[in-house]
Amino acid sequence: MSYRIEVKRSAAKALKKIPKADRKRIADKIDSLAEGPPNPDTTKMKGNNPFHKIRVGDYRIIYEIQEDVLLILVVKIGHRKDIYRNLP
Repeated sequence: MSYRIEVKRSAAKALKKIPKADRKRIADKIDSLAEGPPNPDTTKMKGNNPFHKIRVGDYRIIYEIQEDVLLILVVKIGHRKDIYRNLP
C-alpha cells in the first residue's frame, strides 16, 4: 500500500534554498515516505497537533499523514534551529 506525496508550495520553496547535497538527501527521504511512513509512534510531534517529523542531518521534514486517503502532506522543510517556529 503506497501513499501519495504532496508538498505544500511553501515547503517546496524552502527546499530550493537548501544546499544541493542536503536537498538530494531530503528529496530521497521524502520519496521513501511514499512506500510507507515510519512508525507514527516514534515520529509524532508532542502536543495536540497532527504533525510528524523526520530528521535528515541538520534539517527536519514536518509532515501530516492522512490515512483515509493514503496521503502524506509535507508541510514544512527547514533547518532544525528554526523549523519549529510558526507551525501551521
